[in-house]
Amino acid sequence: MGSAGVSDTRATGSQRDTGAERGAAAGRPGTVPAQAAAEPGPADREAGAGPPAVPLLEPREGVPSVVTDAAGLERVIAAFAAGSGPVAVDAERASGYRYGQRAYLVQMRRAGAGTALIDPIACPDLSALDSALAETEMVLHAANQDLPCLAEVGLVPRRLFDTELAGRLLGYARVGLGSMVENVLGFVLEKGHSAADWSTRPLPEDWLRYAALDVELLVELRDSLQEELESAGKLDWALEEFASILATPPKPPRADPWRRTSGIHRIRNRRALATVREVWEARDRIARERDLSPGRVLQDAAIIELAQKSPKTPAELQALPTMRGRGARRHQSAWLRAVARARDLSERRLPEANVPGDGPPPAHRWADRDPEAAKRLTAARAVVAALADEHSMPSENLVQPDTVRRLAWTPPAEPSVSAVAAALRGLGARRWQIELTAQPIAKAFLRLECKGDL
Repeated sequence: MGSAGVSDTRATGSQRDTGAERGAAAGRPGTVPAQAAAEPGPADREAGAGPPAVPLLEPREGVPSVVTDAAGLERVIAAFAAGSGPVAVDAERASGYRYGQRAYLVQMRRAGAGTALIDPIACPDLSALDSALAETEMVLHAANQDLPCLAEVGLVPRRLFDTELAGRLLGYARVGLGSMVENVLGFVLEKGHSAADWSTRPLPEDWLRYAALDVELLVELRDSLQEELESAGKLDWALEEFASILATPPKPPRADPWRRTSGIHRIRNRRALATVREVWEARDRIARERDLSPGRVLQDAAIIELAQKSPKTPAELQALPTMRGRGARRHQSAWLRAVARARDLSERRLPEANVPGDGPPPAHRWADRDPEAAKRLTAARAVVAALADEHSMPSENLVQPDTVRRLAWTPPAEPSVSAVAAALRGLGARRWQIELTAQPIAKAFLRLECKGDL
């Protein structure tokens, strides 16, 4: 691989020849797993129908060098602008190691351009690359995971194909990238570095190999899944879903993120809740300053124990089982100050025990609070489950569970098809979802009224 960080497919022929080439190399001359698997459905392939999968051990042009400077990035931009077809995109983060969800490696592949591995720390502005690919479809797997960190470096797809979501709509039970590549294309990806600390520099060669292989067959996977979606009559549904992903704005920050501390349900009084808040905020400040995952600074279990025990001295703090680790003790003075702040707060400044949300209450409380809504929820869930089974997809991909709950809790005044359709549209359901579900849900609600159950 040259210094540009791009491995060129033009030296080895068309990208579409990969299946035949690798099938032949594995002792299966002329085999193209994606085509051979066209007749069996997802369940057949996941059950092991067809020839055994072939391990994919090396990128077809070798492992490219990492792009770390402006000159290398310019060569990548030129190569990808001259390429053809969709662009496979992936990103590696350092979840569990670093603060936030920034990308530490961006992988891309396109026919005629090959594979590029870009260091977004050394090259933090990829907007010129984004401009060169402005009208190009980008192929991602589980796009919602990577789109935010890609946007941070200036990569914002205008057209999207999400192979994970396509797999869900087609009824694949396992939709991880490795499972999809194996079941659809007949190759086994090595997944040993998915949870690695990608902020490591320099990145080890075997990590780079893993990263390059993640985009090696992503376009081929996309092409096979598009064929399946078209055969199943679901391609338009998928395109609506992909467009919705791109059109959905980022979620606003949570008002009280500390309330998501694991184990907070064990905190029974407002003073202890204040301790959770103060310690959580102290941990977050330290984690941000040190660029560490908050859990590496202090575990959630330690925050809960500090709230329950409220230590006053270093000795009391060090006696707590969750505070015996060196990491937790390193900032013990910060934890003691946070506990003291909570202890000194006036009653009026203590957080409320329960903060009302913007949606319905938990479903298990409906039978007592609103029995009629509970019956509507049961009926709507049954409709969605039956339709999802009929169309071979998870219920949550047919209609989001939160949408079903909100519709059942606050139904339209009249359970007509048009009214239910309008309510679903207002809750963010896509056209294809409304076309499938509005009428049967309306009928289910009307049936409850006619039976006198409401």
